[in-house]
Amino acid sequence: MSYKPPRRPQFFYTTAPLPCPYLPGRTERKVVTEITGPDAEPLHDRLSRAGFRRSHNIAYAPVCPGCKACVPIRIPVADFVPDRSLRRVLKANADLIGTDMPARATSEQYQLFQRYQAARHGEGDMATMSFYDYRAMVEDTPIETSMIEFRDSYDRLVGACLTDRLGDGLSAVYSYFMPELERKSLGTFTILWLIERAKLISVPHVYLGYWVQESRKMAYKARFQPSEILVNGTWKRSQENEATSAVMDEAAEV
Repeated sequence: MSYKPPRRPQFFYTTAPLPCPYLPGRTERKVVTEITGPDAEPLHDRLSRAGFRRSHNIAYAPVCPGCKACVPIRIPVADFVPDRSLRRVLKANADLIGTDMPARATSEQYQLFQRYQAARHGEGDMATMSFYDYRAMVEDTPIETSMIEFRDSYDRLVGACLTDRLGDGLSAVYSYFMPELERKSLGTFTILWLIERAKLISVPHVYLGYWVQESRKMAYKARFQPSEILVNGTWKRSQENEATSAVMDEAAEV
């Protein structure tokens, strides 16, 4: 008989309270766990389906007292059909070419990342990240991860998206783009590209992280319909309504 070592227990920890980055006046707490070892990918798959997100080799989910504003959201790609406004985004970016690259940080990416942070999130912690911090964000991953680069007809890097491959989909970890091209809705285009990529490689979902309806930075994710949200441990189809539509039309992209 072959010997199988006992499975290492999975430990979960709760972080100290911090100011919420999405809703002013609220407090954020997270439950976190480490993703390591030979079972890292199946563990990450299970945690993603349970509403967790990945950063480096850590998976986390919000456990904020008295608040459930962060709602995990994903797109069932087989049912997705872009509406008129999304088709306009596709047309506006028809000149861009997306390329699936290895998860390796480059100085070109970092320069664009810095410009994006300075223009969009100048007061956030990520605005002070060094190249070595950025490289850790990109390369410190225990699972299959890629960097999607978007280039225009002049071969300029105009956007990028760090993306995890899951057993049942693609997970958009972090995206950024050339801030002066904001009117081209490159954040929205990135998601549309991932949806088409998921169809091409035959995986059923694109995971978008958390939808926060009250946050202008996060509410845009509801533009992509139909979508599924995680409610009490079960993924349920989210139907667009008039209130959501109003938020979507005014929402700013991350």
